[in-house]
Amino acid sequence: MRFRIPSLVLVSSLAIACTQHASSSAPSAADAKTFLDAANATTMKLSTDAARAGWVQQTFITDDTEILSAQASQAANDAGARFAKESTKYDKVDVPADQRRQLNLLKTSLVLATPSDPKESDELSKIMARLESTYGKGKWCADPSNTASCKNIDDVTKILAVPGSEGTLRAAWEGWHTISPPMRKDYQRFVELSNKGARELGFADTGAMWRGKYDMAPDAFTRELDRLWDQVRPLYLKLHAYARLKLREKYGAAVPANGPIPAHLLGNIWAQDWTNIYPLLAPPKADPGFSLTDILKKRNMAALDMARTGERFYTSLGFAALPKTFWERSLFVRPRDRDVVCHASAWDIDLAEDLRIKMCIEQTAEDFSTIHHELGHNFYQRAYKDQPVLFRDSANDGFHEAIGDTIALSVTPEYLVKIGMLDKAPDQSRDLGLLMDKALEKIAFLPFGLLIDQWRWKVFSGEVKPGDYNKAWWDLRLKYQGVAPPSARGEEFFDPGAKYHVPDNTPYTRYFLAAILQFQFHRALSQSAGCTLPLNRCSIYDSKAAGQKLNAMLSMGQSRPWQDALEALTGSKQMDATAILDYFAPLSKWLDKELEGKPVGW
Repeated sequence: MRFRIPSLVLVSSLAIACTQHASSSAPSAADAKTFLDAANATTMKLSTDAARAGWVQQTFITDDTEILSAQASQAANDAGARFAKESTKYDKVDVPADQRRQLNLLKTSLVLATPSDPKESDELSKIMARLESTYGKGKWCADPSNTASCKNIDDVTKILAVPGSEGTLRAAWEGWHTISPPMRKDYQRFVELSNKGARELGFADTGAMWRGKYDMAPDAFTRELDRLWDQVRPLYLKLHAYARLKLREKYGAAVPANGPIPAHLLGNIWAQDWTNIYPLLAPPKADPGFSLTDILKKRNMAALDMARTGERFYTSLGFAALPKTFWERSLFVRPRDRDVVCHASAWDIDLAEDLRIKMCIEQTAEDFSTIHHELGHNFYQRAYKDQPVLFRDSANDGFHEAIGDTIALSVTPEYLVKIGMLDKAPDQSRDLGLLMDKALEKIAFLPFGLLIDQWRWKVFSGEVKPGDYNKAWWDLRLKYQGVAPPSARGEEFFDPGAKYHVPDNTPYTRYFLAAILQFQFHRALSQSAGCTLPLNRCSIYDSKAAGQKLNAMLSMGQSRPWQDALEALTGSKQMDATAILDYFAPLSKWLDKELEGKPVGW
């Protein structure tokens, strides 16, 4: 993941003075230019301050560093709404295209627009704090009178990860979903207040504000998502049918022969990642023929050497080596003398050259792939460093995650042979297990990645009324995922709140887009590299041609609509999910045979 600096920063005194002066008369193009110059300069300074505070907080966890980081973030967030609203003064001013884009980005960069009324703004802030706190403190207590029976999300996750008894899994699933009913009233009020703030920025509602950042009309963007889903849905239906078949073999009548899969049996609290049930679904000859984890351990490969290997992937494409400070300031192993946040993340401290990763690297295949992913963020960050500050971000919020995942797709057996980690690539007939495991992660996620915001957008627009929150949630989960709750879920429940991103108000469509784009990027770059192998075996390692295509897109940052960035890499302005079908073609063909005469769909 990429560490996100608060999206908008504090307005400098110069910017405030200029906009206050402009308010006494009609704003001019010169006023807009002055406003943007100040915004860019101030963003550079204050985002650097926030990033440094965040880095110290995560790598030296103390009460003091948490407070300092929170203060930096809070100052930026508080000013964000004010800054966005200032930008609307110039909506009707004739300015150059690049300045208009910066103004629009300021206006659409908010995730939450607070109402201008101080009392309502304060109320909204308190509601958000309560929602986040309710989730963070959430526990399932099988016996409320016995605190020893209480389980947090980590405990519940571990229970659901093991394909055990249906009753045990049901109890854990239902138990976790008891944390969210207390959020329901607050969430309803949150919708009202956040919509009011969005309307003050000129948007119909909060959902329209979120969709407004995608260089398309909000309704057109919604249709685009459905088009992408329609492209990949046939493959999902086959994976779903095969998973249902195997789960029915284990759980019997608890799993219908031709209906939705009970949500608690898919190995994950939200049924968004099915990799934990891989042992039930593994094809014959699923062994890929090698274990990268075993290779790393046998060689006793140090964390720094694993990171250097990742860097060499990018330099083989023609990118310059990372700066010396990257190796001096990054965190590669878990320290023995203090607590740190070990969740892997990539950092762009000064929006220029102070790049870092924070990761407690272990000798596993997963961490080897993750290093390649995280460095993708860093090389993207450096590629757009010469853009105006407000353009120093990915083309849209799905691109950054997609780039890291794209590079991770190139960690293939052929790549491992080229770098001396593997003597010989196994025959392609051994790929089914790898493809099944990846499909249970990537393909299973797609409908869930889509429906979270589909639900929220309907709630924000008023299409879904408060009295139907839970019904609408499960209607969408049935429509897209083909999953159903293990028991009746009336409106006394608030099951959306059991997913972190809902009470935290984190948009989710970016993850769906990243899941689509990474395969489209991988296919285009593999073609540039001249790969003639099946797409799942292609690696762009050591291809300068692929590197040039990649850099052409990365260096654009957010300066142009994402369609232009996409065209620079793929030759097309349209997102295309058919690359997923190409990648998983061997698995899809195998599933066709396994499902012959079996029910597909629900």
